[in-house]
Amino acid sequence: MNNIEIQAVFESEGRPDQQQIQCWVDAALDGHNQDTEIVVRIVDEQESADLNEQYRHKSGPTNILSFPVDLPPGIELNLLGDLVICAPVLEKEAQEQGKLLADHWAHIVVHGVLHLLGYDHIDDAEAELMENKEIAILNKLQINNPYSEV
Repeated sequence: MNNIEIQAVFESEGRPDQQQIQCWVDAALDGHNQDTEIVVRIVDEQESADLNEQYRHKSGPTNILSFPVDLPPGIELNLLGDLVICAPVLEKEAQEQGKLLADHWAHIVVHGVLHLLGYDHIDDAEAELMENKEIAILNKLQINNPYSEV
């Protein structure tokens, strides 16, 4: 069983509930260790910007930050990591890109979980692999390809 803890320190009308987020996390983890724990923290632009500056050395808020757990050797825990989602940025992106808000939430959660699993998009080959994985997962959730033209 995948356990998620939601820390909603920013409330928004379009925020998905625990069941929706659990569904998206489970879909992203399908085929992986099914006994994991993830914290999903929903924040405002200021907290996102602060964390983005501190950990990525980039200014401004971002839609999601992923923090994989890095346990010392010999420590066996089922913690996968933390996702920090900036609801205002995510909502603005969905509107600008003409996407359904729930679909964009699903995409960003799946994207973050894949980062926790070690996927990345630093170079083109990695980006293509990660995007194809996201598209396949979202397709199973009956969500359109988030990278296709709207």
